[in-house]
Amino acid sequence: MLEIKNLNTGYEKKQVVFDVSLAVTSGEIVSLIGPNGAGKSTILKAACGLIPAWSGGIFFNYQKLNGNEPPENLKLGISFCPQGNRVFDELSVSENLEIGGYTLKKHKSKERIQAVLEIFPTLKERLKQEAGSLSGGEQQMLAVARALIPEPKLLLLDEPSLGLAPYLVKELFDKFVELNKKLGITILIVEQKVRDVLAISNRVYALKLGRMVFEGQSEQFSTTNKLKEIFLD
Repeated sequence: MLEIKNLNTGYEKKQVVFDVSLAVTSGEIVSLIGPNGAGKSTILKAACGLIPAWSGGIFFNYQKLNGNEPPENLKLGISFCPQGNRVFDELSVSENLEIGGYTLKKHKSKERIQAVLEIFPTLKERLKQEAGSLSGGEQQMLAVARALIPEPKLLLLDEPSLGLAPYLVKELFDKFVELNKKLGITILIVEQKVRDVLAISNRVYALKLGRMVFEGQSEQFSTTNKLKEIFLD
């Protein structure tokens, strides 16, 4: 579904990602791990069109995305949920969800909001509440729910567990498995809570200093010394 070939990119003149290649097959949950500053979030931003690829190719269902803006990629079926509980604090939960459907016709947006609220029933009880008054876990669920409104085929998640208590991390990750299994949404997830994300992933890619240092099955990664090598050495 998603293929990144020999990607080089960064910010202004600073290169962050060096010759990275990865692939995500339809129906998978794939995790992208590595220390802070490894280039994980940068890869997601390039995949959704927030930053350009300096060289290399980004393909979605065999269609080249290089040069696309995020709205174009959203219409193709790629939705991005950025790091840090990104909600519109002064807007209600309902208004935040409506923003998620800005590319859809009004009746379709309403249908999608109702469908997503069935997945996140806690939000259903708080539709009139200001998003900024929600708990950290509820804000993260709202951010994910908003990203689901356009009915994506591929969901890019950037450190969704950031700042959450362990029990909320488990609850959120269980939701990701539900989205994958029940709705068939393919997921590429950047995450620092490595053991938690490996438990829900089919495959894993690991980055260090902007370069790929491991790729394989999640179980394979868990039973090697790679975790120590990547994060400590």
